[in-house]
Amino acid sequence: MFKQSLIASALISIIGAAPAYAAQLTGKVVDANNQPLSNATIHLHGKSKSVKSDKFGQFTIELDADSQLHISKPNYLDHRINVTEEQGFVRVELTPTSVESIVVYSSALHKNSMEMTSPVSVLSGDELKNRAKPTLGETLKGQPGINASYFGPVSSSPIIRGLDGPRVKITQNGLDSSDASRVGPDHANTNDSLAAQQIEVLRGPATLLYGSGAIGGVVNVVDNRIPTDVIESLQGAADYSHDTNSNTNTYAVLLESGFDGFNFHFDGVKRKGGDYETPNFALPHDEHEEHEHEHEHESEDHAHEAEEHETEYANRVDNTFIDSEQFNLGTSYVGDHLTVGFSYGRVDTDYGIPAHSHIGHDHDHEHEEEGQDHEEESVFARVKQDRWQGLVNYAVHSDWLESVGLRVGYTDYEHAEIEDGNIGTVFENDTTELRLTAEHRLGEWHGTVGYHFSDSDYAANGEEAFTPSTNTKTHALYILEERRFGDFTLELGARIEDYQLSSKGNQLEVYEEDHDHGGNLDNGFISYDLEMTNLSLSIGGVYDFAEGQNVAVSLSRSERAPLTAELLSNGIHIATSTYELGLGYELEGDHLHFEPQDIEQETSNNLDISFRKFSGEFGYTVNFFYNDIENFYYQALTDYIFSPEHGLEVADHTHEGAVPVFKFKSSDAKLYGLEFDAHYKLSNFARVKLFGDSLTAKLDNDEYLPRIPSNKLGLDYEHSYENLTANFTVTHYFKQDNIASYESETKGYTLVDMSFNYDFEFMGSDMVGYVNLDNLTDELGFVHSSFIKEQAPLPGRNIKLGIRGYF
Repeated sequence: MFKQSLIASALISIIGAAPAYAAQLTGKVVDANNQPLSNATIHLHGKSKSVKSDKFGQFTIELDADSQLHISKPNYLDHRINVTEEQGFVRVELTPTSVESIVVYSSALHKNSMEMTSPVSVLSGDELKNRAKPTLGETLKGQPGINASYFGPVSSSPIIRGLDGPRVKITQNGLDSSDASRVGPDHANTNDSLAAQQIEVLRGPATLLYGSGAIGGVVNVVDNRIPTDVIESLQGAADYSHDTNSNTNTYAVLLESGFDGFNFHFDGVKRKGGDYETPNFALPHDEHEEHEHEHEHESEDHAHEAEEHETEYANRVDNTFIDSEQFNLGTSYVGDHLTVGFSYGRVDTDYGIPAHSHIGHDHDHEHEEEGQDHEEESVFARVKQDRWQGLVNYAVHSDWLESVGLRVGYTDYEHAEIEDGNIGTVFENDTTELRLTAEHRLGEWHGTVGYHFSDSDYAANGEEAFTPSTNTKTHALYILEERRFGDFTLELGARIEDYQLSSKGNQLEVYEEDHDHGGNLDNGFISYDLEMTNLSLSIGGVYDFAEGQNVAVSLSRSERAPLTAELLSNGIHIATSTYELGLGYELEGDHLHFEPQDIEQETSNNLDISFRKFSGEFGYTVNFFYNDIENFYYQALTDYIFSPEHGLEVADHTHEGAVPVFKFKSSDAKLYGLEFDAHYKLSNFARVKLFGDSLTAKLDNDEYLPRIPSNKLGLDYEHSYENLTANFTVTHYFKQDNIASYESETKGYTLVDMSFNYDFEFMGSDMVGYVNLDNLTDELGFVHSSFIKEQAPLPGRNIKLGIRGYF
């Protein structure tokens, strides 16, 4: 009894003397002209729930302790105000901003995009819905500093400042997406933009909260599958759009309802389309021969033969169809202190893999007409994912502890590659993740501490499995603290992460000499365990040197251990037409050795400086960055080639179907550049925006890194008149001639896009009709960051027609 009383007393002292009742605080949100602002978000600090202002700008929120209200609305500056239980009423005036300002959920400290120490972009609302593409890469690639890997429009992942794959973490509500998009560029991510409330892109290292896999940045997809606000009636939205270029139809629906604190959520997206059309482009004479030519292994006889080959042209990219269905179900209870919820999501997607040919086999690459059975097509991916998530948040409201939150997730992912109706290779990833956080206030310091756990079981089985099955487990502790000193906000952070990788593979049969063909290699994988401790530190600050203006500086040092593909690859990667070897292997003459003794962590030393002006008719955001990376993992071209018939041999001649051998190495590298976004309000009806980015990425030996995105410069003009809004955008992608020794240059191109939105009311519901005109001039463009740039240029002219309704 004594122990039970002691535990109860300890709990009571932590929770504090919270009253049994909750007072009601009413208020009104207005602009500088005292006009009401609707749909402003009013959030009670330390709690997960929030309320919205109505069409009169009015709101009511329950208050059970003296606290702080955080009021936010897109295109207005955030406002924070201290309130008491006895106050009764509060009036809040929001100031408009010339640069979009949105609360960033992935910031962990309830900051908006103009308050962050590190640069961030946020897409939300109708702008996000209108720009939504089948993949995150295509949705986000127009943002400064962001590009796409582009394995066709249905498999395209984000590139942040030249970094992608293992260095960019894709999360959904803060938990890893847990697909296989990091393994290869032909593996699509499983997040759909249409189901999202907003998409946040954190540039630069975000390892403190999200782990060593975020050494280059984070893309966080925020949705409401677990509702955290009280929903009092049935509400929802529906969307339909049609793309003429690929004959794609997309349907999306959202339904939410609630009663007495209990909430329900459903969203679903269905998308089906065929191959996409392009302006006429010259087909490579032979995919493998062309690859060898790019890597300077083409003999003079071969070159002469290629010149005599008649050039063939195409105006569509075969095998780029998509047939996708996904949905999310969620429920929650939102009380005064406790929020608890659960969700389940399902993804079923088939999509074509362009330029996917099997080394040493004959294949018919003809793509079936839309509507025929996909099982008769060359190669396509079948992705299935089941995702469960849970959320618990308790608002404590003691003098020092504000809230405790727990997010857990389990994902069962499968990516099967289907050829002629048969399963060739299956990639699986089962992931369990947990994130426990405690938000607190100690004196003048406000921050969060947390524990982060992840356990991922990855398996690859089949003839194209070039990586072994691996278990990767991480345990991490992190802390993020901030303090205000007048006009300056200081932010400090640290994370320590225990990283464990364990591969259970059959012992590699070491490369043996074959006197007839030089050498031969039997695929196999090594059993290997790796354990490292990754330490990440950051310091940053934001100085508000004038009203509506600030400068942010962030300095971080982040460590990362290699993933399975970087460390243990050993086999043909069909998608990239290469033979890949990991860091653990060494090639010496006719021998292949597994020697992982000297593996060192990749360490990023990153500096960000941002200048922002977000009030008045002129606003801008300019980011300068410098990233000095020690032991940067990259793929280097070796002096070897591989073919199934002749095996692995020195590339002093060539064979039909042979592919170059690339090996992961580590070397110091530097990536630096700038990105900017400037707005000017011409009138109450018109504004113009100039945006762009520039990136240089080199190894310490002064060689350029491969597939670095082209620099871009764009101009966007928006005009609004009554219910109609029109946008005209011109984006120029510059010629990329800063290339690796084995790459070819990529010509520049200019994309011209237009869009029209019309708001109207139909049967009491708000409606939006929209038309997007993409690539109006039908420009032929090749993406330098793509592995298959010559086989898959960008889509030609497209008209997207859509209608969206809210109720």
